[in-house]
Amino acid sequence: MTDDPADMLDTATVDPGRLAERIDHDETIELLQDLVRIRSPYFEEKAIAEFVYDWLSSRGHDPEYHPVNEPDITEFEGNNVLARLEGSDPEAPTLLLNAHLDTVEIVEAWDEDPLSGRIEDGKLYGQGACDMKGGLAGIMVAFDGLAAADVDLAGDLLFSAVVDEEGPYGLGANQLIRDGITDECDAAIVTEPGPILAQTTIENPALLLGARGRFLYDITVTGEAAHGSQPRKGTNAVVDAGRLADALAAMDVGTHEQLGDGSVCPIEIEGGGETLSVPESCRLLVDRHVVIGETEDVVRADAERVVADLDPDSDVQIDFREAPAPDVHYGPYVTDADDPLVDALSSGVETVTDDEPAIGYFSSVGDFNYFGHRADLPTVIVGPDGENIHGAGEFVHTDDVVDVARIVAAGCASLLG
Repeated sequence: MTDDPADMLDTATVDPGRLAERIDHDETIELLQDLVRIRSPYFEEKAIAEFVYDWLSSRGHDPEYHPVNEPDITEFEGNNVLARLEGSDPEAPTLLLNAHLDTVEIVEAWDEDPLSGRIEDGKLYGQGACDMKGGLAGIMVAFDGLAAADVDLAGDLLFSAVVDEEGPYGLGANQLIRDGITDECDAAIVTEPGPILAQTTIENPALLLGARGRFLYDITVTGEAAHGSQPRKGTNAVVDAGRLADALAAMDVGTHEQLGDGSVCPIEIEGGGETLSVPESCRLLVDRHVVIGETEDVVRADAERVVADLDPDSDVQIDFREAPAPDVHYGPYVTDADDPLVDALSSGVETVTDDEPAIGYFSSVGDFNYFGHRADLPTVIVGPDGENIHGAGEFVHTDDVVDVARIVAAGCASLLG
């Protein structure tokens, strides 16, 4: 990240190690502080999108806004930010670098400014510091470092900072797929926080090679109203929904060698409320994390079997959460450990840290599911570690952020050089 000609790398002699060394620790963390200090909950990413766009533009990268809209359910309109480094060989692979711009809503339990970017003992604090502004800063400086070094890449490198990863549908990544942008890509790196959200206990440096998927049951339970003083004359939909929630939580789920077990978690039950009335209807939302082989048909059949075994007096309708399109869901995926992208990032890890990477798999879902499952791209998560993600006191380890930037830069040079 320097414009000093004396520090420019000779494209004939460039190597990933020298490229990684050019990424400056202090500049990277100053950029991360700037990002953390911008409030950006999902659906409110305008300010941070403009910051990323301007930062890239000031360095001569010709970024562009990529419009995102979903008019039917959320009525959301926003912009991803894209930039490209063009390679010299049209036949060489195109690599996608992805991070999301948004955070969850700021939680109320913070006992300090949640947007401070305060640094103490190698930890940078703030809502979204780990999830995932640390990873966003990492791909920004990696992309900039590759461009500034004048590296002769054979393949293209596509930078994408997307909206609404924390929201209900991942609309930013979905738009990349809808508009065919991922069709031109051959692999993807996503810099989500890594070890803290892995299925098993691992430490950085780590590469996560897959993730479970997710469905959200939206279940309607319909009973029969009656006077609350004579409940035997009615069918209580709330009682049956509660029994069903308990039965679903205990049902058998799939397992996978890499991804581990699936899981079921009832997350909302709503119904009744009329004074002295047996509740006639109730709505039940149930989160289902799935592994490979647990398709929508399988997941529906599982729930229907639970209902049949329970045999409630109420009528039960099994549906899934409304989505912008039938394919907008988080499918599970695994990237082959022998994929060239994994080899390149493993080499980057060894170059930067002198260690071999730990290999893990993500426990939940995100944009990487869209790339790894829907777009069918080899997709690897390599991100900084921290604690208290989505909660008060969230922090990211600053050294991890810099290491991720250097690993990504070295990996890109190895894969595309």
